[in-house]
Amino acid sequence: MLRYLLSRSARALLTVALVVTFAFVVLRMSGDPALLIMGPEAPPEAVAAFRAAWGLDQPIWVQYVSYFTAIAQGDLGVSFRDGRPAIELVAERIPATLALTLPALLLKLALGVPAGVWAALHRDTAFDRAVMVVAVMGFAIPSFVLALGLVLVFSVNLGWLPSGGRDSWMHAILPVFTLGLGGAAALARFTRSAMLETLGQPYIRTASAKGLPWARVVRGHALPNAAIPTVTLVGFLVGSLIAGAVVVESVFSWPGVGRLLVVAVANRDLAVVQCILLLVAATMVTSNLIVDFLYGVLDPRLRSGARAGQ
Repeated sequence: MLRYLLSRSARALLTVALVVTFAFVVLRMSGDPALLIMGPEAPPEAVAAFRAAWGLDQPIWVQYVSYFTAIAQGDLGVSFRDGRPAIELVAERIPATLALTLPALLLKLALGVPAGVWAALHRDTAFDRAVMVVAVMGFAIPSFVLALGLVLVFSVNLGWLPSGGRDSWMHAILPVFTLGLGGAAALARFTRSAMLETLGQPYIRTASAKGLPWARVVRGHALPNAAIPTVTLVGFLVGSLIAGAVVVESVFSWPGVGRLLVVAVANRDLAVVQCILLLVAATMVTSNLIVDFLYGVLDPRLRSGARAGQ
């Protein structure tokens, strides 16, 4: 088990390094932050001084080495705009993002898993078909389209809910539902498929043939085995909590990490963008590590397979 987790931890660190490297290169190829911040009318001497002050006049490989050295020392850089450490700016926005994403995650689980299980247990019924139609629609509709539709109905036409901001708990209702419905649709489809595959296995038929009550077969055999592939999608949903909020926070003017990322990219605030991407990558790989651990707990064959391959 220890080797199983260590091998995946090494892959996780490599993934984070590749993500940070990709972001570092792309951001520096997308434009000159000195010209964007100081404006095209700025004197060349002032632009050159800005580049020298922030190390932007160095070769890109020198900047790359300096950046990774700073990360190893816990320094994630300073914002060009505010002159404050990037980690402080991001940390200030994390509570606002979690105030949306955690309730949205609970909504995904509360709607998606039961709907998928029930649809699988009542295959080819009207409920099953209704769940699949709603799931396909929820999965296919982009989040910004769903967000604008909810604003049009509940804010503009009915006037029940505010359309943006973060002044009260009512401001969180529309963005939470926007984030939650799409994930619930995907989770319902995936859970249904996993349950149907499990229900078709020989050991399910054997358990039924032995006279076990169907409810006990479902609880004791079908659900635990169907949970193994479903955990993968749940881990992805957990890992994408921050990344998935970018569009929704922009639509609803929610002051979270996602909106900060949009503003930082527009301003070429390299340190802030890199800090957020590092946070997103770390969240994703951490959730994947947790999923790998749960795999080993739910299915011991994975542990034995990992040992056999080493």
